[in-house]
Amino acid sequence: MDASESTTEEREPEPQTPRRRGRRRWAMDTRPLRRPAYRRLWGSTIVTAVGSQLTAVAVPKQIYDITGSSAWVGAASLAGLVPLIVFALWGGAIADTMDRRKLLLITNCGIAVTSVLFWLQAFAGLESVAALMLLLAVQQAFWGLNAPARNASIARLVPEDELPAAGALGSTVMQTGQVAGPLLAGALIPVIGLPELYLIDALALCVTVWAVYRLPSLPPLAGTAVRRAGVKEIAAGFRYISGHTVLLLSFLADIIAMVLGMPRALFPQLASQTYAPYGEGLALGLLFAAIPVGAVLGGLFSGTFSRARRHGWMVIGAVVAWGVAITGFGLSRSLWIAVAFLALAGVADMVSMVFRGAILLSAATDEMRGRMQGVFTVVVAGGPRLADVLHGTAGSAFGPRTAVAGGGLLVVAVMLVLAAAVPALRRYRV
Repeated sequence: MDASESTTEEREPEPQTPRRRGRRRWAMDTRPLRRPAYRRLWGSTIVTAVGSQLTAVAVPKQIYDITGSSAWVGAASLAGLVPLIVFALWGGAIADTMDRRKLLLITNCGIAVTSVLFWLQAFAGLESVAALMLLLAVQQAFWGLNAPARNASIARLVPEDELPAAGALGSTVMQTGQVAGPLLAGALIPVIGLPELYLIDALALCVTVWAVYRLPSLPPLAGTAVRRAGVKEIAAGFRYISGHTVLLLSFLADIIAMVLGMPRALFPQLASQTYAPYGEGLALGLLFAAIPVGAVLGGLFSGTFSRARRHGWMVIGAVVAWGVAITGFGLSRSLWIAVAFLALAGVADMVSMVFRGAILLSAATDEMRGRMQGVFTVVVAGGPRLADVLHGTAGSAFGPRTAVAGGGLLVVAVMLVLAAAVPALRRYRV
């Protein structure tokens, strides 16, 4: 690929990787961890994946404690989504115009300072929803600036054939944080109190700042035109996507899977009605945990798929498998069978994330990777929220199980039609 050839001189010398045998071929593919720079970046993620979830639990908990209203909790989520979308798009353009390491340092410091301010307002007993929503908006803006630079940097730290393995390593850590973080928050709040969750997150971010500080400089490649990160550059990113069919299809694949097939908005109704005999609390916890747990299991056995070279077919197969699993979940009356289907959906989602991420990094040139990751961040953040609206409406109209199963079938049908009609994704390989 042209993109990989243009970045070869930026990477470290290739370490010799021994041939994997026996069980090691099935276990997590850890080849990228042999590269010190990527290892530092990934290591920092382990700490912040859990720490960020502590804040993700603490903010809605504090807002609910102040207001006693779930509507305010939902409004806070929207307050965080808007700046995330805006600054992710802008952050992608910035990441293509400056040293990505410097941008990561600035944004991680900004997120850490915001976490300290979260702690101070909670410690002082301010009890201001407006202050919480403002801090959340600022934090999500920094995160939107950070994520494109972080993801785009990976292609400069590992070779092209290790991009799926690097994606699996990163996604596994993030999914593990989504499981362990809320559980840890629930255990810590009665012991140390809610304000200290923010402080733990701030301290964890100090580890991230140190790890990023030790990364090599990641300036735009030699020969890249000097430009400013403005609306014109953001628009150029969208034109680039429209002119590269495989990139457009990778985004559409995620939109199809998430918007049509993410049923989390119906979990409370299913827990209180369909799975009520198992205990509403138990059912709700299992439903929310099942997809992340499945994704973690998929990451732990990434050696089974990370060396595949037909990245397009892997995305198509994973999205179809997601749709089939969601359909099975919708048709299940047994809680345990339903959880098993959701876990299988989590495995499929992990595979899809890995290869969509690899396509975005390998099919785009380095000067466009930041903007591609900015759009990717918006799609990943916005898709499930649109799904909440769609599934909530369909669940009220047709019943939750019909809405879930119908959504899963739509995912399968639309993905297969798209793959048949546009061959670019089927043909993409590295």
